[in-house]
Amino acid sequence: MITKATKLRISQVMLLISIVVTAMHSPAQTPAPADLIVYGGTASGVMTAYSAAQEGLHVVLLEPSGHLGGMVTGGLSATDIGNPAVIGGYVRAYYLKAAEHYGVGHLDHPADWYSEPHVDEAIFRAMLKRSGVRVFFNERLREQNGAVMSGHRIVSVITADGKKWQGKVFADCTYEGDLMAQAGVSYTLGRESSQEYHESLAGVRAHTPDHQFSWPMSAYDDHHRLYPEVDPGPLAAAGSADKKIEAYNFRLILTNDPADRLPFPRPQGYDPSRFALLKRYLSEFQQHKGRPPVLRDFFIPIAIPGHKADFNNMGPISTDYIGHSWSYPEASYAERAAIWHAHLLYTQSLVYFLSHDKSVPASLKNGMNQWGLPKDEFMDTNHWPNQLYVREARRMLGEYMMRQADVQTGRTQTDSIGMGSYNMDSHNIQRVAMPDGTVQNEGNVEVHVKPYEIPYRSITPRRSQATNLLVTVCLSATHVAYSSLRLEPQYMIIGEAAGAAAALAVEKHTTVQGVAISELQSRLQKHGVVLHAKEEIQPQ
Repeated sequence: MITKATKLRISQVMLLISIVVTAMHSPAQTPAPADLIVYGGTASGVMTAYSAAQEGLHVVLLEPSGHLGGMVTGGLSATDIGNPAVIGGYVRAYYLKAAEHYGVGHLDHPADWYSEPHVDEAIFRAMLKRSGVRVFFNERLREQNGAVMSGHRIVSVITADGKKWQGKVFADCTYEGDLMAQAGVSYTLGRESSQEYHESLAGVRAHTPDHQFSWPMSAYDDHHRLYPEVDPGPLAAAGSADKKIEAYNFRLILTNDPADRLPFPRPQGYDPSRFALLKRYLSEFQQHKGRPPVLRDFFIPIAIPGHKADFNNMGPISTDYIGHSWSYPEASYAERAAIWHAHLLYTQSLVYFLSHDKSVPASLKNGMNQWGLPKDEFMDTNHWPNQLYVREARRMLGEYMMRQADVQTGRTQTDSIGMGSYNMDSHNIQRVAMPDGTVQNEGNVEVHVKPYEIPYRSITPRRSQATNLLVTVCLSATHVAYSSLRLEPQYMIIGEAAGAAAALAVEKHTTVQGVAISELQSRLQKHGVVLHAKEEIQPQ
């Protein structure tokens, strides 16, 4: 016999099911239109949204994940500054705010620019809240037909849950450039040939000296089987173009504070045989180097506050998962998730191997075990970074294509919106078996530049393609030029300019290409943005 209490529970369950079913089949609520829709809560996206809101725009920021800041809050805490004198405006104010959290009232030293991920994200969230930006997390662009076009204008974007977000101007601030691509904007992938734009550093590298094997290493094991993680080749001709993408990795935040430190867990799916080449390298290390290997032969640990360090890639085999990023830019969401997971498993397996495998020399193993995962960071991702370092993906073919000359020789631009200054820095692209049987990494570029100006035209699509879209991360540049532009402070500088440009486009009822450069530059300079070398900020 069914009791009244049971009937009541059944009635409640049926009501809940009815509500869920209705929600599933009802059209998604259409949010109120905005002046600017920012897609992507990277640090560049945060600056774009904040800058536009400071100009008085009604701004909506859509972030596919549950976090703000991209790499700035996702593991890259040792800021790639370049020349600090060219970082001004809201970007400098942000870094100063982070420094003040630690009782530092200046940015005179490189370490003053470093902060912990949870601190950085809290500052970003506070900035957007204070400026009135409406942030919506877990709102990912619908995988197909997510950009609704009317002629050359984006009318709205549709997210995976069916919501339609209407705006006057849109900004793609993602690492992948999905909105840009869905809007029909032309883009490129990989490396241009050295002939295409007359770039000496373009295309396949004839010689890659950095992050390379220090002595001839066989690409084959004792049974003449190719080692794991080695491409059979052959290596293409020097200077030739390809569609291959530089290596991604996770920038690890680790701590040596026993009170905050968690040991490296054995990852599910761990297979030490994937590190056979590394094992061979370690066995030959002392013979060739005259000393045992240590931690800094495989990582660049840079101290940040909180007894922590940002661990970056170092040497021939490290956190860069070489050769596994090539398909990511054009992959489906499901395929990207699989690539993301593969990178994470590789990273987890690497640090577990170095901290536990019996073949690892004690000098390296003991150094590795002084560090661990921080309890107070990345708590919703088991203390591993929540952002894959997508160093490069799509690159727009916009109104102006930046190239090697723009960051080396012709460093001034009449439509400058900010300055870059970091080295041309491309990580290795492939690990290849050579004709002589050795293994080599290929693709790394590290070339010094002087401060250069970033043109507004590099963030605007061609007028014939999209007239109300700004692209702040997948901007228009060759692989060589992008290797300098791709650093987070520059993304943020570009974002600040994009926000101001969006405001002008709305106010003047014009296209993003029709924004008056003189007025845009005037607004940026009022906020302290450095547009030209003569305006460089002097240390206090």
